[in-house]
Amino acid sequence: MLLDELAATSEQVAATRSRREKVALLADALRRAGADEAEVAATYLGGSIRQRRTGVGWRSLGTLPAPASAPTLTLPEVDAALEHLTTLSGPGSQGARQTALDALLGRATAREQQYLAGLLTGAIRQGALAGLLVDAVAAASEVPLPVVRRAAMLAGSAPAIAGTALTEGEAGLAAVTVRVFTPVQPMLAASAPSVAEALDKASPGRPVAIEAKLDGIRIQAHKRGDEVRLYTRSLDEVTDRLPEVVEAVRRIDAETLIVDGEALALDASGRPRLFQDTASGAAGGLVPFFFDVLLIDDEPLLDLPLVDRIDRLGEVAPVELMVQRTITPFPQVAEAFTDHVLAQGQEGVVVKSLDAPYEAGRRGSGWVKVKPVHTLDLVVLAVEWGSGRRRGWLSNIHLGARNPDGTFTMLGKTFKGMTDEMLRWQTERFLALETHREGHVVHVRPEQVVEIAFDGLQRSTRYPGGLALRFARVVGYRDDKAATEADTLETVRALARG
Repeated sequence: MLLDELAATSEQVAATRSRREKVALLADALRRAGADEAEVAATYLGGSIRQRRTGVGWRSLGTLPAPASAPTLTLPEVDAALEHLTTLSGPGSQGARQTALDALLGRATAREQQYLAGLLTGAIRQGALAGLLVDAVAAASEVPLPVVRRAAMLAGSAPAIAGTALTEGEAGLAAVTVRVFTPVQPMLAASAPSVAEALDKASPGRPVAIEAKLDGIRIQAHKRGDEVRLYTRSLDEVTDRLPEVVEAVRRIDAETLIVDGEALALDASGRPRLFQDTASGAAGGLVPFFFDVLLIDDEPLLDLPLVDRIDRLGEVAPVELMVQRTITPFPQVAEAFTDHVLAQGQEGVVVKSLDAPYEAGRRGSGWVKVKPVHTLDLVVLAVEWGSGRRRGWLSNIHLGARNPDGTFTMLGKTFKGMTDEMLRWQTERFLALETHREGHVVHVRPEQVVEIAFDGLQRSTRYPGGLALRFARVVGYRDDKAATEADTLETVRALARG
């Protein structure tokens, strides 16, 4: 398949607002790609590349070579060229990378050059989100959507199972299961404003598990013998960065294992440190706490009820590696446990149904998180140059909530909660994400997630969503989250409704 065909499809997808038409266009492209090229095609159609990082940024794309007159680039050729870019490192690698990049772009037409630049920088805006790709794979393969969705969650993405769907159909996808060293999209929690409401949402009138909610890095640990690999919630491997966590996982008594948990930094008294300390690694080694298990000794456990998975995890993991938890049907016990973990400095609690399976990649009512302080994970849309003592630094950030189509709606601005160190960091970060300027406002690619605390919401005619944050302040930047995981405008509106 020619790259030009996907570039054309991307243009068509971007030009329509209809979800049905987007899915039809994507499905048609996948059928034409065929099984051998389906994974690469689906990845590109989703606006990304298999290699994730190639070392190519906007600066490398500042001057493009003369475009080819006719399309000849095939998907395998492009994928191989991008793979080659990832192998270049050390002295002279920058020049070698530019040479290899120019060679690739020199074979591309003008439309293909634009498409490749978007793929390499993550700047493609066509509304082809992960959910649409799942729908497209289902349509292209004529496999029921729930079967495709489950397989994609277990394999880590829709592109990973596109080829199997096209060649083996429903039977092939039904055989997809959790495997060691293939990271699974993590199960997510819904939100509730109080413990009582979380209990009603998760399992009304029945016993529930109530766990401490840790403000750390989500870690999915895979183990086979002494080999351990660690993955973040975005499925990036971080094994080399967390040696203390690797050693802790090796202590778990299982030959093969997949566990889900959080890793965080603790102070000398055992209290959690700020998330920034955990994320930056400035606090030293991180301590893992696990709350779920997906596989033990090659036995998949996802479909077991939570109460059984808790028992199985407790049989193999040392107690000090287990998250704090209590099981109770009584609201007063749940409230007391919540007060206890908050007094320890934890972020809140997660209320979980004991009957819930592990729903990879899903945010349902089986898990419900409760935080005592209003916080949202929003995306920075633009930044204003500071004045006075902040002159020369990017300061006031524009905050956006995620819409279903992948765009963002602005909810307000804030410059509160920023240390000098944070100002220096965000000035460098947002200049690297800059798209254009309007006076003192620097507009940026919507990629950086920031955790915002606020005292409430109020009606606003100033912002398009009709809502604005009251007394918003920065808690910290979340490099462990992608913009696609930011809180939605509907979530914000639900908070406003109370």
